[in-house]
Amino acid sequence: MSISRRDCLFGFGALLAGGAVSTIVDGGAKIVHAANTKRFEQVNGEFGWTPHKLDPKECAQAAYEGYWYKGYACGYGCFYSIIGVLGEKYGAPYNQFPFTMLEANKGGISDWGTICGALYGAAAAFALFWGRDERTPMVNELYRWYETTKLPIYNPGELAQGVKGDIPSNISGSVLCHISVSKWCHEHNIESSDKRRNERCGRLTADVSQKAVEIFNRKIEQGANFKTTFPVQDSVEYCGTCHQTKGNEANWAKGVMDCTPCHSGSDATQNMFKDHP
Repeated sequence: MSISRRDCLFGFGALLAGGAVSTIVDGGAKIVHAANTKRFEQVNGEFGWTPHKLDPKECAQAAYEGYWYKGYACGYGCFYSIIGVLGEKYGAPYNQFPFTMLEANKGGISDWGTICGALYGAAAAFALFWGRDERTPMVNELYRWYETTKLPIYNPGELAQGVKGDIPSNISGSVLCHISVSKWCHEHNIESSDKRRNERCGRLTADVSQKAVEIFNRKIEQGANFKTTFPVQDSVEYCGTCHQTKGNEANWAKGVMDCTPCHSGSDATQNMFKDHP
Protein backbone atom coordinates (compact mmCIF):
# COMPACT_ATOMS: atom_id res chain seq x y z
CA MET A 1 0.00 0.00 0.00
CA SER A 2 1.39 3.46 -0.92
CA ILE A 3 0.47 6.76 0.67
CA SER A 4 1.14 10.20 -0.78
CA ARG A 5 2.57 13.14 1.13
CA ARG A 6 -0.72 14.97 0.58
CA ASP A 7 -2.76 12.05 2.00
CA CYS A 8 -0.38 11.78 4.91
CA LEU A 9 -0.66 15.48 5.77
CA PHE A 10 -4.44 15.41 5.36
CA GLY A 11 -4.81 12.42 7.63
CA PHE A 12 -2.48 13.86 10.25
CA GLY A 13 -4.35 17.15 10.19
CA ALA A 14 -7.65 15.34 10.71
CA LEU A 15 -6.24 13.52 13.72
CA LEU A 16 -4.98 16.76 15.22
CA ALA A 17 -8.36 18.38 14.63
CA GLY A 18 -9.94 15.45 16.43
CA GLY A 19 -7.66 15.95 19.42
CA ALA A 20 -5.19 13.10 18.96
CA VAL A 21 -1.48 12.67 18.27
CA SER A 22 -0.33 9.94 15.88
CA THR A 23 2.68 8.26 14.29
CA ILE A 24 2.93 6.67 10.85
CA VAL A 25 3.51 2.92 10.99
CA ASP A 26 3.70 0.58 7.97
CA GLY A 27 2.11 3.12 5.66
CA GLY A 28 -0.87 3.84 7.91
CA ALA A 29 -1.75 6.05 10.86
CA LYS A 30 -1.59 4.58 14.33
CA ILE A 31 -2.97 6.61 17.22
CA VAL A 32 -0.61 6.42 20.18
CA HIS A 33 -2.34 8.73 22.62
CA ALA A 34 -5.19 11.20 22.81
CA ALA A 35 -4.89 14.86 23.64
CA ASN A 36 -4.84 15.74 27.31
CA THR A 37 -8.25 16.00 28.93
CA LYS A 38 -9.33 16.98 32.40
CA ARG A 39 -10.05 14.29 34.92
CA PHE A 40 -13.57 12.84 34.58
CA GLU A 41 -14.15 14.56 31.23
CA GLN A 42 -15.96 12.36 28.75
CA VAL A 43 -16.00 12.49 24.96
CA ASN A 44 -19.40 13.82 23.80
CA GLY A 45 -20.28 14.65 27.39
CA GLU A 46 -21.88 12.53 30.09
CA PHE A 47 -24.85 10.44 28.96
CA GLY A 48 -24.18 11.89 25.53
CA TRP A 49 -25.24 9.04 23.25
CA THR A 50 -28.43 9.31 21.18
CA PRO A 51 -30.97 6.50 21.70
CA HIS A 52 -32.84 4.91 18.80
CA LYS A 53 -35.86 2.64 19.01
CA LEU A 54 -35.23 -1.07 18.56
CA ASP A 55 -37.31 -4.17 17.86
CA PRO A 56 -37.72 -5.99 21.20
CA LYS A 57 -38.09 -9.41 19.58
CA GLU A 58 -35.00 -8.94 17.42
CA CYS A 59 -33.05 -7.88 20.49
CA ALA A 60 -34.32 -10.86 22.48
CA GLN A 61 -32.93 -13.22 19.85
CA ALA A 62 -29.59 -11.36 19.88
CA ALA A 63 -29.51 -11.62 23.68
CA TYR A 64 -30.08 -15.36 23.58
CA GLU A 65 -27.35 -15.81 20.98
CA GLY A 66 -25.06 -13.50 22.97
CA TYR A 67 -25.55 -15.60 26.10
CA TRP A 68 -24.08 -18.60 24.31
CA TYR A 69 -21.42 -16.73 22.34
CA LYS A 70 -18.08 -18.06 23.66
CA GLY A 71 -19.80 -18.61 27.00
CA TYR A 72 -19.90 -14.88 27.68
CA ALA A 73 -23.33 -15.35 29.25
CA CYS A 74 -26.10 -13.12 30.55
CA GLY A 75 -24.54 -9.69 31.11
CA TYR A 76 -22.81 -9.76 27.76
CA GLY A 77 -25.86 -11.08 25.94
CA CYS A 78 -28.29 -8.50 27.30
CA PHE A 79 -25.95 -5.53 26.93
CA TYR A 80 -24.98 -6.51 23.38
CA SER A 81 -28.62 -6.98 22.45
CA ILE A 82 -29.13 -3.25 23.00
CA ILE A 83 -25.83 -1.47 22.35
CA GLY A 84 -24.45 -4.05 19.93
CA VAL A 85 -27.64 -4.09 17.88
CA LEU A 86 -27.55 -0.28 17.79
CA GLY A 87 -24.01 -0.65 16.48
CA GLU A 88 -25.13 -3.08 13.80
CA LYS A 89 -27.73 -0.60 12.64
CA TYR A 90 -26.09 2.78 13.24
CA GLY A 91 -22.36 2.18 13.51
CA ALA A 92 -20.29 4.48 15.74
CA PRO A 93 -20.21 5.15 18.60
CA TYR A 94 -22.31 2.12 19.56
CA ASN A 95 -20.14 -0.43 17.73
CA GLN A 96 -16.97 0.88 19.40
CA PHE A 97 -17.85 -0.32 22.89
CA PRO A 98 -15.59 -3.10 24.30
CA PHE A 99 -18.48 -5.51 24.78
CA THR A 100 -16.39 -8.24 26.40
CA MET A 101 -16.20 -6.04 29.51
CA LEU A 102 -19.74 -7.25 30.28
CA GLU A 103 -18.54 -10.86 30.43
CA ALA A 104 -17.54 -10.09 34.03
CA ASN A 105 -21.23 -10.31 34.94
CA LYS A 106 -21.43 -14.04 34.23
CA GLY A 107 -22.98 -15.87 37.17
CA GLY A 108 -23.88 -12.73 39.06
CA ILE A 109 -20.41 -11.18 38.55
CA SER A 110 -17.67 -13.80 38.17
CA ASP A 111 -19.93 -16.51 39.67
CA TRP A 112 -20.45 -14.63 42.95
CA GLY A 113 -24.24 -14.87 42.54
CA THR A 114 -24.93 -11.18 43.15
CA ILE A 115 -27.08 -9.15 40.74
CA CYS A 116 -28.41 -11.11 37.76
CA GLY A 117 -25.98 -10.25 34.95
CA ALA A 118 -28.77 -9.72 32.43
CA LEU A 119 -30.29 -7.06 34.66
CA TYR A 120 -26.96 -5.32 35.07
CA GLY A 121 -26.41 -5.43 31.31
CA ALA A 122 -29.71 -3.65 30.73
CA ALA A 123 -29.10 -1.02 33.43
CA ALA A 124 -25.62 -0.35 32.06
CA ALA A 125 -27.08 0.13 28.59
CA PHE A 126 -29.65 2.59 29.94
CA ALA A 127 -26.85 4.50 31.67
CA LEU A 128 -25.15 5.32 28.37
CA PHE A 129 -28.11 7.57 27.55
CA TRP A 130 -29.75 8.75 30.77
CA GLY A 131 -28.51 9.97 34.15
CA ARG A 132 -29.63 8.59 37.49
CA ASP A 133 -32.82 10.60 37.98
CA GLU A 134 -34.22 9.61 34.59
CA ARG A 135 -32.76 6.10 34.58
CA THR A 136 -33.96 4.97 38.01
CA PRO A 137 -37.64 4.61 37.01
CA MET A 138 -36.50 2.50 34.03
CA VAL A 139 -34.43 0.23 36.28
CA ASN A 140 -37.28 0.01 38.81
CA GLU A 141 -39.68 -1.04 36.06
CA LEU A 142 -37.36 -3.77 34.78
CA TYR A 143 -36.29 -5.09 38.16
CA ARG A 144 -39.81 -5.20 39.66
CA TRP A 145 -40.96 -7.04 36.54
CA TYR A 146 -38.14 -9.55 37.01
CA GLU A 147 -39.02 -10.11 40.67
CA THR A 148 -42.69 -10.79 39.96
CA THR A 149 -42.85 -12.49 36.54
CA LYS A 150 -42.82 -16.20 35.81
CA LEU A 151 -39.65 -16.74 33.77
CA PRO A 152 -38.37 -17.84 31.34
CA ILE A 153 -40.95 -17.07 28.67
CA TYR A 154 -38.73 -16.98 25.58
CA ASN A 155 -38.45 -20.16 23.53
CA PRO A 156 -35.87 -20.24 20.71
CA GLY A 157 -37.46 -23.31 19.14
CA GLU A 158 -35.10 -25.14 16.79
CA LEU A 159 -32.46 -22.46 17.39
CA ALA A 160 -32.00 -23.60 20.99
CA GLN A 161 -28.32 -23.98 21.83
CA GLY A 162 -28.65 -25.81 25.13
CA VAL A 163 -31.89 -27.77 25.38
CA LYS A 164 -34.75 -27.75 22.87
CA GLY A 165 -38.41 -27.73 23.81
CA ASP A 166 -40.21 -26.40 26.83
CA ILE A 167 -38.44 -25.91 30.14
CA PRO A 168 -40.06 -25.05 33.48
CA SER A 169 -40.44 -21.50 34.74
CA ASN A 170 -41.02 -19.84 38.10
CA ILE A 171 -41.20 -16.50 39.90
CA SER A 172 -37.80 -15.76 41.38
CA GLY A 173 -38.91 -13.07 43.81
CA SER A 174 -35.40 -11.68 43.69
CA VAL A 175 -33.00 -9.86 41.35
CA LEU A 176 -30.06 -11.77 42.84
CA CYS A 177 -28.52 -14.50 40.71
CA HIS A 178 -27.99 -16.79 43.69
CA ILE A 179 -31.65 -16.73 44.71
CA SER A 180 -33.04 -16.66 41.16
CA VAL A 181 -31.07 -19.73 40.09
CA SER A 182 -31.27 -21.64 43.36
CA LYS A 183 -35.02 -21.19 43.72
CA TRP A 184 -35.62 -22.35 40.15
CA CYS A 185 -33.40 -25.40 40.63
CA HIS A 186 -35.03 -26.28 43.97
CA GLU A 187 -38.59 -25.91 42.73
CA HIS A 188 -37.97 -28.11 39.70
CA ASN A 189 -35.46 -30.56 41.23
CA ILE A 190 -32.79 -29.65 38.68
CA GLU A 191 -29.10 -29.37 39.54
CA SER A 192 -27.46 -26.00 38.88
CA SER A 193 -24.87 -27.76 36.68
CA ASP A 194 -27.62 -29.26 34.49
CA LYS A 195 -27.76 -28.10 30.86
CA ARG A 196 -31.39 -27.14 31.43
CA ARG A 197 -30.26 -24.54 33.93
CA ASN A 198 -27.92 -23.02 31.35
CA GLU A 199 -30.77 -22.99 28.86
CA ARG A 200 -33.01 -21.37 31.45
CA CYS A 201 -30.52 -18.54 31.96
CA GLY A 202 -30.07 -18.10 28.21
CA ARG A 203 -33.81 -17.77 27.70
CA LEU A 204 -34.14 -15.51 30.73
CA THR A 205 -31.46 -13.25 29.20
CA ALA A 206 -33.67 -12.95 26.13
CA ASP A 207 -36.69 -12.14 28.32
CA VAL A 208 -34.81 -9.41 30.16
CA SER A 209 -33.61 -7.96 26.87
CA GLN A 210 -37.09 -7.85 25.37
CA LYS A 211 -38.54 -6.15 28.44
CA ALA A 212 -35.58 -3.76 28.67
CA VAL A 213 -35.99 -2.71 25.03
CA GLU A 214 -39.71 -2.14 25.53
CA ILE A 215 -38.80 0.16 28.42
CA PHE A 216 -36.05 1.76 26.31
CA ASN A 217 -38.51 2.52 23.52
CA ARG A 218 -41.11 3.88 25.93
CA LYS A 219 -38.50 6.14 27.49
CA ILE A 220 -37.67 7.55 24.05
CA GLU A 221 -41.36 8.25 23.49
CA GLN A 222 -42.18 9.69 26.91
CA GLY A 223 -38.90 11.36 27.87
CA ALA A 224 -38.94 12.90 31.35
CA ASN A 225 -42.58 11.79 31.75
CA PHE A 226 -41.60 8.11 31.96
CA LYS A 227 -42.90 6.51 35.14
CA THR A 228 -42.65 2.99 36.46
CA THR A 229 -45.91 1.01 36.48
CA PHE A 230 -44.91 -1.35 39.29
CA PRO A 231 -45.59 -0.36 42.92
CA VAL A 232 -43.02 -0.80 45.65
CA GLN A 233 -43.16 -4.31 47.09
CA ASP A 234 -45.31 -4.65 50.24
CA SER A 235 -42.33 -6.01 52.16
CA VAL A 236 -40.23 -2.95 51.29
CA GLU A 237 -42.92 -0.58 52.53
CA TYR A 238 -43.57 -2.62 55.68
CA CYS A 239 -39.92 -3.09 56.63
CA GLY A 240 -39.09 0.45 55.57
CA THR A 241 -41.31 1.98 58.25
CA CYS A 242 -38.62 1.02 60.77
CA HIS A 243 -35.50 0.34 58.77
CA GLN A 244 -35.66 3.08 56.14
CA THR A 245 -37.23 5.97 58.06
CA LYS A 246 -35.08 8.98 58.90
CA GLY A 247 -34.64 9.51 62.62
CA ASN A 248 -35.61 5.96 63.55
CA GLU A 249 -33.01 4.12 65.64
CA ALA A 250 -33.29 1.15 63.27
CA ASN A 251 -32.82 3.23 60.11
CA TRP A 252 -29.86 1.32 58.75
CA ALA A 253 -31.21 -0.55 55.72
CA LYS A 254 -30.64 0.47 52.11
CA GLY A 255 -32.20 -0.92 48.93
CA VAL A 256 -35.56 -1.44 47.27
CA MET A 257 -35.46 -5.13 46.35
CA ASP A 258 -38.06 -7.46 47.86
CA CYS A 259 -37.06 -8.17 51.47
CA THR A 260 -38.84 -11.53 51.64
CA PRO A 261 -36.32 -13.96 50.08
CA CYS A 262 -33.62 -13.14 52.65
CA HIS A 263 -35.74 -12.14 55.66
CA SER A 264 -38.81 -14.36 55.55
CA GLY A 265 -37.89 -16.36 58.63
CA SER A 266 -38.20 -19.62 56.69
CA ASP A 267 -35.95 -22.62 57.32
CA ALA A 268 -33.84 -21.69 54.30
CA THR A 269 -33.04 -18.24 55.70
CA GLN A 270 -32.09 -19.35 59.20
CA ASN A 271 -28.53 -20.02 60.37
CA MET A 272 -27.72 -23.05 58.24
CA PHE A 273 -24.25 -23.37 59.77
CA LYS A 274 -25.69 -24.39 63.12
CA ASP A 275 -26.40 -28.13 63.44
CA HIS A 276 -26.46 -28.51 59.66
CA PRO A 277 -26.06 -32.15 58.55
